[in-house]
Amino acid sequence: MEINKDEKLSEGKTKIIYSVKGQPGLCVMHAKERITANNAAKVNELAGKAAVSNKTTALVFEYLKRAGIRCAFERILDDICLLSRRCHMIPIEFVCRRVATGSFLKRHPGVPEGHRFVPVKSETFFKDDANDDPQVSKEQIVAMGLNCGSRKITGNDVDILEGTTAAVFEILERAWHSLDCALIDMKVEYGVDAETGEILLADVIDSDSWRLWPGGDKRLMVDKQVYRDMAEVTDDGLRAVLRNFQWVADKLPAVLSSPKGRVIIAMGSATDADYCKSIAAELRKLGVEQVDIRVCSAHKATRFALEVGALASDPARGPTAVIAVAGRSNGLGPVLSGNLCAPVINAPPVSADWAGWDLGSSLRMPSGLGCVTVLGANAAALAAAQILATGVTEHSVWARLRAAQLTAWVRVLRDDERLQESVNKSQ
Repeated sequence: MEINKDEKLSEGKTKIIYSVKGQPGLCVMHAKERITANNAAKVNELAGKAAVSNKTTALVFEYLKRAGIRCAFERILDDICLLSRRCHMIPIEFVCRRVATGSFLKRHPGVPEGHRFVPVKSETFFKDDANDDPQVSKEQIVAMGLNCGSRKITGNDVDILEGTTAAVFEILERAWHSLDCALIDMKVEYGVDAETGEILLADVIDSDSWRLWPGGDKRLMVDKQVYRDMAEVTDDGLRAVLRNFQWVADKLPAVLSSPKGRVIIAMGSATDADYCKSIAAELRKLGVEQVDIRVCSAHKATRFALEVGALASDPARGPTAVIAVAGRSNGLGPVLSGNLCAPVINAPPVSADWAGWDLGSSLRMPSGLGCVTVLGANAAALAAAQILATGVTEHSVWARLRAAQLTAWVRVLRDDERLQESVNKSQ
């Protein structure tokens, strides 16, 4: 791939955007060895920052794309360059906060530092260095009449981007929590794809973009706030900032690692194998990589069924959920539930002739048993994935679920938008 450095599309404080020869829908983001603060009122060269920031952004966007977030990022090219979709940037910073600190306290006197926002707090700021990036409301953004490429930014767009920002924050927050690091707040930007007109999560997400406190302790911060707080910038101080940024980049592969959880799909009869395989396929879409399918009748081979169920009790195998697939007289789910401490989900393969009876044997449980019952492969997979996602190591499964919920919500808003446009045109 040939980067067309003769055509510089734009240049910001910390990166240069170049076109790609023969591929007008793509661009290259070239990171600079520079760190800035207070809208470039403070600027320093920082050797090594470009590679660290480039690696951080690539890891974060790869994780978000895997979860199902629509991103401009394509892939990493080298130590200081990323390949991205070419976008017309929306000049709004979308900020999400979990903890009150920094500029929020100055704008909201009386709010104590450390106050937790549940749900997360969303804010928007117009990118204007000369006026210190003023905070703006949804109504102000709409009134600006922003045209980014061929797309005019609407109130619906702002709602969706605020919702997307919250989802992105929560996904990354949960990932960092797996290493006992608190994501305090973060900012992101969006762009309109120059070819498709789709709005994508764009720009970069690195240690310039967030506040990150290991152990939830502000004194241990490993983000750009260390640089912002320097009364006098020294070589030792800059080296300390770079070490913090490098710490983040080095930790990210562990933070964003694959899930450890697994699901055992236990069927009472091999005749239900196709149904169980469809459940397994749905689980893998949700990021559950370890799925075991076993045949073990509670009535005909009780001891073997319990041996299979015992796999769920082995801590070395990671957190485990069990899906019991049995119709007619469902003894499998109740027997496993009564002998395991793992969650058990009944997913009976109901037949048209005996559906009521099949359901009844799964719903009517003896006392002391807590297995639940769902219908359909997708529902069984979702139930198991949601159970696993409560574990601190299963943040990537949680990320898939959160992104899927975001996609469903956005689809409803866009469908309504198209309907209203159609109604207005017909009047």
